[in-house]
Formats: sequence, structure tokens, C-alpha cells
Amino acid sequence: MSHIDEYLGSLFSLQGKTALVTGGATGIGYMAATALVAAGARVYIASRKLDACRQAAESLAALPGECFALSADLATEEGVGSLAATVAEREPELHVLVNNAGKSWGAAYEQFPWKAWENIMSINVTGLFTLTQKLTPLLAETASADDPARVVNIGSVMGQLPYGDSTYSYAASKAAVHHLTRILSNELAGRRITVNAIAPGPFPSGMIGFITDHEQRRAKLSENVPLGRVGRATDIAGLLLCLCGAGGAYLSGAVIPLDGGMSADAGQGLNLSEYIP
Repeated sequence: MSHIDEYLGSLFSLQGKTALVTGGATGIGYMAATALVAAGARVYIASRKLDACRQAAESLAALPGECFALSADLATEEGVGSLAATVAEREPELHVLVNNAGKSWGAAYEQFPWKAWENIMSINVTGLFTLTQKLTPLLAETASADDPARVVNIGSVMGQLPYGDSTYSYAASKAAVHHLTRILSNELAGRRITVNAIAPGPFPSGMIGFITDHEQRRAKLSENVPLGRVGRATDIAGLLLCLCGAGGAYLSGAVIPLDGGMSADAGQGLNLSEYIP
């Protein structure tokens, strides 16, 4: 092993670590699971669609780590409790929890229904909080000041900026995820658990697949991103492995934009050069 490989391994290797990724069969969840397995972790992926999880796990079989499929309905108290219990039965400790599972709902303002709030908030916020709560004992089991356990919540640029786009409850739920991340970082710091959030911009996923899978629509969407493209799997992998490896041991309570500059874009704000004589 070269000095470079040894150094990078000390920063990003997750060999010997166990992780759970909710919603890990597709989209950003699959990107996250792939990164963790590639870094040597033993990874569980969970969603309502067990067959999809099994297919995803099988596709990662050649990577250094391991991947296992679990079934879970994270929109219900019973489903969250069942998943936490299953993980606890299989593993004596948990080093990484990636709260990625989520849903969206789009409708015009005038027709936006009550159930779109109950449905979206239950999985995007309540399920996230409750699963973290129930898995805290496993996360704290071997956590230390030098190597804390890690919770990574997947938020959204829509929780940073007022981009409703007819997905009112989704955008509000992601803002709640960001704020909850900061609250939980304080709550769990004494147990040596870091809590951070990634706030992605547009990435290929089931939620916006009707855009990203279409060349012209994807190009149009990319025009709204300062860096001129949608996100890639390597963008998720690089940041996630930083947060979960040695580089993230001293970072907690952060909401990190991964949006190609969207959250920092001034848009059509003041152009002060117009006033310079």
C-alpha cells in the first residue's frame, strides 16, 4: 500500500463500521449506500419496496463492504419501531445512520390537500426523528470523542430557499429537517454522536426523474444551477465519506449545501456595477 493509499484510507475508510441507509434502494439513498459499501462498511438499506432493496444490495456485491436489504414503512410508528428492532437484533452497535427516506407531493396551491401535509411530514420529519431516537442506544454503544457515531440527514435546497414549486409540504418538511438537525446535534453531542445534514440540489432520483431522465428537460434544469449541471453520485460520495470518516469527527450541527451554488446564488438581485460611474 502506498503512502497516499494509506493516508486516504485513514481519512475515508469505513472498514469495521456498520451503517443503515433508509430509502437506500434508489436515487440519493442508493448513491449513499454505494459510497459506504465501497468504503468497506457493512450497510443495511431499508424501504417499503423490499425487492428493490434486494436488487440494490445484489448490485453492490462486488464492492469491499457488505449490503443487506430490509423492509420498512417509515411513515408509521410501527414501521419505524420494527426497523429499529430488526437492526438491534442483528447488530450490537451502529456507527452510521443516513436518514434519506422521504416523499414529495405536488399540487396547485388551490388544490393542495390536508393529507399532503400528514403524509409528507410523517415520513420526512416524524419518521426521521423517531428512528434516530430509537437507534440512539446503538449509535452510542461504542461512540467516543475521537470517533463519534454519525447521523446524516438528507435535506434539500428547497429547505434552504423558498422554492415551493407546488411542493409546499415537502419544502417545509426539509426546512424542518435542517432545524431538527441542529437541535439533535446539541441533544446527542454528550453521547458522542454527530448530527449533520446534506442539502442537495437537483440530483437524478425518482422524485425528479421525469426531468433528469429527459435530455432537454435536464439541460433546462441545469441552467438554473450556477455550476451548470445536476448532481452526480460522486458528489454525494465525497461529502458523505468526509462526514462519516475521520474528517467529520469534529463537525456537528451543520447543514451543508450540495447544490452547485444554488443556495448562494443572488439571482436577479442588485447589480451594483450599474451604479458605478
